Amino acid sequence: MNETVKQRILDTIEEYETVIVSRHIRPDGDAVGASMGLTKLLRDTYPEKHIYLTDDDFSSYLAFCGGEDEVPEEAYQDALLLVVDTGTRARISNRNYKRAKTVIKIDHHIEADPYGDINWVEDFRSSACEMIADFYLTFKDRLRISREAATYIYMGMVTDSGRFRFEGVTGETLRLAGALLDCGVDYETLFAHLYSEEPSSLKFKSYVYDHIRITEHGVAYLYMDKATQEKFSLSFEDASAVVSELDGIKGSLIWVAFIENTAKGNIRVRLRSRFLGINDLAIKYHGGGHNMAAGATVFSEAEMYDLISDADELLRAYKAEHGDKI
Repeated sequence: MNETVKQRILDTIEEYETVIVSRHIRPDGDAVGASMGLTKLLRDTYPEKHIYLTDDDFSSYLAFCGGEDEVPEEAYQDALLLVVDTGTRARISNRNYKRAKTVIKIDHHIEADPYGDINWVEDFRSSACEMIADFYLTFKDRLRISREAATYIYMGMVTDSGRFRFEGVTGETLRLAGALLDCGVDYETLFAHLYSEEPSSLKFKSYVYDHIRITEHGVAYLYMDKATQEKFSLSFEDASAVVSELDGIKGSLIWVAFIENTAKGNIRVRLRSRFLGINDLAIKYHGGGHNMAAGATVFSEAEMYDLISDADELLRAYKAEHGDKI
C-alpha cells in the first residue's frame, strides 16, 4: 500500500510548479532535517520548479542548518504543500497551510489526524527522515540527491533515534543511513555542531543532576522555571533538551522534563520512557507523539503535579505486573 502512496506523492510533486515544505512547531532535528533535506532534494531534482521551505517557528540550536524562505501568500493558491514530521494540523508551523491547493502529510507519529489530501504515515519508523531516505531510494532513478541533502536527512535520523538507540530502529534504518553515508554525508562537521558543548553547559548539567526528583515508583522529573533558564542563559530549545539528561537512572522507566514557557503562559512537557508506553498519558495532557517519546502541555503547576501523579501510577502498575527490569 505504501508503495502506491509514495508513487502518488511523486506523481503529485511532478504535477505542481510550486511546492512548499513545512514542519511542526518547535522543530527538532528530525523536523529540520526532513524539511530541509526534502526541500534540497526537490530543488536538485526540479530546478525549474518554485520550491519553498517555510516555518513560523525556529530552533536556535539548529541555526547552523540555515534559514527558511519568505513565501508570498499568493503562491499558495496553486501550490502543493508537503508537511513533514507533524502528527496533527494544530502542530503545523505554517499559519497559511490551509491556503494550499493540495496538502500531503509525511509523518511517523501514531495517526491521530489524517489532515492531508494524501497521507503517508509509517509509525513504525524511527524518524520522518528515515521515510525521506526511503522515498529517495525508492525513486533514485528519478530523484537527485546532493551531499547537503543527504547530510540534512542523516541528521534527522541520528537525532530522532538517539544515535540509533531508540524504539523503531531496525536493520532497515541502518541500511538507509548507510545509503546516505555513501552520498558523502559530512558527519564530522555535523556531529561537531550537534554535540559540542559550551563550558557553561557543564555547569548546567551539574545543576540538573542536583535537582532531579524521583517519585515513589521511579518517575524522574525536573522543572525548569524561567528564572533557571535565565540563570544559565538557556534558549527555550536548550532548556527543553534537558529531558535527555534524565535518561539512564536505574529504576526510572519514565522521565519527564517540564519547561516553563512564559511567552505562551504554559509549561512544555517532554516525556520519555523505556519498556512501557506513555503516548496515552501525553494525549491526556494536550499532546501526543510516539509510544515511548512524546510531548504535552500543562497550564499550571497543579496540572504538572497531576501529570507526575498519573505517570507514577502508570509506572507502579507496570512494575507490579512486570517487576523491575532495570
